[in-house]
Amino acid sequence: MASEQARSFHRAAEEYERGRPGWPAEVLDQLPVADDSIVLDLGAGTGKLTRVLADRYRRVLALEPLDELRAILAERVPAAEPLPGVAEAIPLGDEEVDAAFAAQSFHWFANEVALAEIARVLRPGGVFARLWNEALEPSPLPEHYRRRLSDLHDEMRPSEIPDDVFDAAPFGEVAGAEVEHEQASTRDDVLAFAASVSWIANRDDRDEVLAELAAMLPEGDYVFRLRANVEWARRV
Repeated sequence: MASEQARSFHRAAEEYERGRPGWPAEVLDQLPVADDSIVLDLGAGTGKLTRVLADRYRRVLALEPLDELRAILAERVPAAEPLPGVAEAIPLGDEEVDAAFAAQSFHWFANEVALAEIARVLRPGGVFARLWNEALEPSPLPEHYRRRLSDLHDEMRPSEIPDDVFDAAPFGEVAGAEVEHEQASTRDDVLAFAASVSWIANRDDRDEVLAELAAMLPEGDYVFRLRANVEWARRV
């Protein structure tokens, strides 16, 4: 998470914790990772996935470069061990973990250097899994609010994961699964989500944009249907 856009999360740490959706514990059931494993959460943020990992696995290390996010993680997930650092230079020795996870963060470090580092800290046969949440239709959000969010996203052009990112990495065949779940949000939660995404948090006119979005969003509660996607591969 070295780019200016990635560093913008420090401006919205509390909003990140409040607005970002969590993860269903069932998503871990899809993975060949034993409960007594030592696991690493990469780009852990405020610990949205970390808390699910800590409920399952014997030891959880959480790597997060931004102090503001890592402080919330340490408070909310005391069972995990927070670490400063980036995926391109993981502060661990060789073959220290049984599995590594990247939840909603892999696009920040989907490069050969990071994948080589992930492979280095994984034991042979260890699992690397990336996860991302996907909103399902119908959306509870007003159509004009959704259109404005889409326009804001397209203006900033967030980085995308290359299709061939695993080709040069020491990982085997990629497998995948999905788990549907729901996220119940208040109006303030929905606005916190908007404030937390990098393509809004990084804008010079961030406050004006958030005020514009707030004017579009009626009072009330919002229930989102989500799909938690997971892809994984073993280190060879």
